[in-house]
Amino acid sequence: MLRIENLSISFRNGLDTTQAVDHISFQLQKGAALGLVGESGSGKSVTALSIMRLLGPQAIIESGTITFNEMVLNDLDDAHMRQLLGSQIAMIFQEPMTALNPVIRCGKQVAESILRHQKISKADAMKQVIELFKTVKLPRPESIYRSYPHQISGGQKQRVMIAMAVANKPQLLIADEPTTALDVTVQKEIISLLRELREQFNMALLFISHDLGVVAEVADEVAVMYKGKIVEAGSTTTVFRNPQHPYTKGLMACRPPLRGKPHRLPTIEEFTENTPTIDEDTQKGKRSSEDNRKTDTSILEVKPVMQVDNLVKSYPIERKIFRKTEYVHAVDKVSFKVYPGETLGLVGESGCGKTTLSRAILRLIQADSGEIYFNEQSLLNLKSKGLKKLRKSLNIVFQDPYASLNPRISIGSAIMEPMQVHHLYQNNKERRKKALELLSKVGLPESSFNRYPHEFSGGQRQRIVIARALALNPRFIICDEAVSALDVSVQAKVLNLLNDLKADFGFTYIFISHDLSVVRYMSDRIMVMKDGQIVELGEADALYYNPKTEYTKQLIASIPVLDV
Repeated sequence: MLRIENLSISFRNGLDTTQAVDHISFQLQKGAALGLVGESGSGKSVTALSIMRLLGPQAIIESGTITFNEMVLNDLDDAHMRQLLGSQIAMIFQEPMTALNPVIRCGKQVAESILRHQKISKADAMKQVIELFKTVKLPRPESIYRSYPHQISGGQKQRVMIAMAVANKPQLLIADEPTTALDVTVQKEIISLLRELREQFNMALLFISHDLGVVAEVADEVAVMYKGKIVEAGSTTTVFRNPQHPYTKGLMACRPPLRGKPHRLPTIEEFTENTPTIDEDTQKGKRSSEDNRKTDTSILEVKPVMQVDNLVKSYPIERKIFRKTEYVHAVDKVSFKVYPGETLGLVGESGCGKTTLSRAILRLIQADSGEIYFNEQSLLNLKSKGLKKLRKSLNIVFQDPYASLNPRISIGSAIMEPMQVHHLYQNNKERRKKALELLSKVGLPESSFNRYPHEFSGGQRQRIVIARALALNPRFIICDEAVSALDVSVQAKVLNLLNDLKADFGFTYIFISHDLSVVRYMSDRIMVMKDGQIVELGEADALYYNPKTEYTKQLIASIPVLDV
């Protein structure tokens, strides 16, 4: 169905060109699933966008052909290509917030695709959309049909995108990180849904992901991309059980192990740059018990750095004349304490209130009631001047990196801006030096300083947001899905970095993630949130291996496992 031959793509930036895809070839049979894996910037998304003919004017296709059902897509005119897109070829984009129109209701955006390719009435299209929303497990499908993208959570936006992509039963579905923003239970449901759609419509699937466990569950074949090239390909079972290329071995070793807590996670460079030999057990992600990082229980014996008491935040679902307004309790009487130097993990399904809780704690939104104390100082009673002064000590890494970066400001300026606002360092020369140091810490080159957000991949933008969060040397950081958009190789670097910063500077974290294996590795304690409430809280390993509630057991059972 799909055949790519000798494809090379580069990008022009002034007088310079950057090679993004370097002479790759692969094919995808009807009804089959191919997993495309590799680290951020390896060329996965560029390859997918080239199939959709969505590359920008700076992209140069230097060589190669893309053939779909015997049609050479390179040669099709725009009108013919528009007929194919949405009906025969569809794509689930990596960042739903930027792929959805912010001024059109979610349901209408999906209905628009149906009406364009199917001869049905608007009423029937609406019924189809609501059924699709039920299929992708969206809560309150009628309400979300009428909602704007900013009114629903990141995971819910991703599911709207999936519903839009499968609305016309395409022959080829390109899924670019479709489960990145989803918690493990919904991820499992989406994987099952994609399998059902494949079988029902004999649909081919090109599945792009940094999560090897998910790829192992979805794909029949796998192709590993590294620096624009396919360095290893074959059946999923063969490649994952017996990887041949050092880069593939590194990808598998970078994943946080389900047993033990190593002091540091391996990085790709240890496998690809001829550093000291790593033994076979380490390559498989196993660790000896002597290498485990123990939870420091002494932190619980001091005064908490952050205390939250009976915090409540509600949103009106719908206001109607002469009827009582209904509310959804995003945060419902939540209480907990965070101790100095602790990493407190927070997990739960999409829409359970994790992000609302984090923003209410930092006064980015106003809570309805309750108390929040930072170093025994009430945050809810602070006026704007006092709150601004305290902002240097509190910071957040947002879930959607592209939405939290100004597209018209260069990366260097974005990192320097908070330093300027809070008058840190004597001049811009010193601030520039600090910004370059932060870019280096998160694994980005100096050349990134003068570039803009759209010139980076999703994973690279996430690293930029982390660098900006560290610019003020905060004492308390909330990481809201800080590594969800990162492939496992970069994720390992960032997790090591966060642990290093915690050890060096005594940072305190609330670490929010849908990936329970990452949360268990990072956290001293874990909170489980459901329907706006904390349903379980305990020491990380104790909660992970001996969960008390059925909900926590369900979350743990949904974790995709790379069985090698």
